[in-house]
Amino acid sequence: MKKLLYILSFAGLMSFGSCSDELNTEPTNSVSGSTIFENVTNAQTAINGVYRMLYVAGWSTNWGSENCGQTGIQLLADLMAEDHLMYSQGQGWFYEDYRLNVHGDYSNTAGRPYSVWNFYYTIISNVNYIIAAESTMEGDAAERDNIVGQAYAMRAFCYFYLVQLYQQTYHGHETAPGVPIYTEPTEAGSQGHPRGTVQDVYDQINSDLDRAIELLEGKSQSHISHVDYYVANGFKARVALVQHEYATAAAAAATALSKSGLSLATVEALGGNNDTGVADVMWGCEITTDQTSGFAGFFSHMDADATGMYGSTAQKCISSGLYNLISDTDERKSAWFRAPLAEDGTGSMVSYCQLKFKMADYTTWTGDYLLMRAEEMVLIKAEAECAQGLYADARTTISQLGNLRDTNFATRLAARTDANTYNSDTNAPLRTLMDEILFQRRVELWGEAGRIFDLQRLGLGYNRTYEGSNHTETVSNKNTDAASPLFIFPLPQSEFDGNESLTSADQNPIVM
Repeated sequence: MKKLLYILSFAGLMSFGSCSDELNTEPTNSVSGSTIFENVTNAQTAINGVYRMLYVAGWSTNWGSENCGQTGIQLLADLMAEDHLMYSQGQGWFYEDYRLNVHGDYSNTAGRPYSVWNFYYTIISNVNYIIAAESTMEGDAAERDNIVGQAYAMRAFCYFYLVQLYQQTYHGHETAPGVPIYTEPTEAGSQGHPRGTVQDVYDQINSDLDRAIELLEGKSQSHISHVDYYVANGFKARVALVQHEYATAAAAAATALSKSGLSLATVEALGGNNDTGVADVMWGCEITTDQTSGFAGFFSHMDADATGMYGSTAQKCISSGLYNLISDTDERKSAWFRAPLAEDGTGSMVSYCQLKFKMADYTTWTGDYLLMRAEEMVLIKAEAECAQGLYADARTTISQLGNLRDTNFATRLAARTDANTYNSDTNAPLRTLMDEILFQRRVELWGEAGRIFDLQRLGLGYNRTYEGSNHTETVSNKNTDAASPLFIFPLPQSEFDGNESLTSADQNPIVM
């Protein structure tokens, strides 16, 4: 019996500093876990390899340029919603996500359902080896706890994305099928597991995060790519927000923000959102010249002014609906997005084209990937406070960000009524405090957080056919109501082929 959880070869785990973009994801029994993780030095190298997996390309048998790791998944989750669009199709990468047209790919290993599944379960397979060695790993106890704590956090991180991408949101779907849960090392021939319920998966996520936080407390972050105590609390805040556990979300976000030296960043300091050295960055991938994915990299897809890169012919734009809601006194409106133009040109000279994400160096195709910023924690804390009816606290919290971005924010905020209700039409005028907080999240985290996840947890659908819409694909003939089956992926057919614990009855709805 076998299952479709691919285990990265331990040679691959050791190659964090390599310039190779290709990872061997075939199952291997060539090196035993007990050998590779017998001491903290080897385990540290292994966790470094896990972090590198976050930004390399090639998680499918084809179309590797759109399967470029975590930022690619965040991008597709943004394009599936209403705030982000592709001006032109280019070579088609990410365009089918924008069209809500990836369900038909479930049957092959080149498509989106497989690439995402393979990406997260490969990471899970590898961190499970680290976790299994917790009681036997030789070396300094504090170093061991730091490494193992990171492994627990990364396992939670992966299951959190898996359960959101392959099932509807937590609230109201607790008993629905989630994803298979693996907490032990696996290898070729391991027995596959059935789908756990959504509740089962979230229970595992929270158990892992609690253990991670326990192990990481008091430990220093040796590199910005590493998860530390504060990032783990950031994960906790994200998860609790989806679960509508607002007190927990607010407390975890506050803890995350308490990190020494962390501060919100100005738009000017953020620049092209490509530098992990900015004071607001909590977690990210520092991309060196020999580790860039080039044409397959995130900035290749985003930066329309990168000559010869994908974004130059497949420009990413903000929706006119969201753009029109941004105050003219908000610095992000002009710094991050192109204004409407009388005539569209080439590169970024396209109406509403994004300017938020720019390569740091066009000669080397480099730019760091930002995976968690302090601003997100402020937004989570504000939303969670507002949801609990703590309106004064929520106003104070959101003002930390709003006043930094908009010179007229105090007046804007004063016009919002104290209420935790919000618009069902995401292009409608803002009226309540929660409207404002959610709007600030849409703008600040545009291109970063995956808008479709927010729509799901908020129980919102969307309409791209409003008056003045600049969407090139309106998907008006498709279901974009809340909890649409198009917002989640089918399980890849290869998982059914290799996992004897699954039958066709376990498949998600497939919409062709």
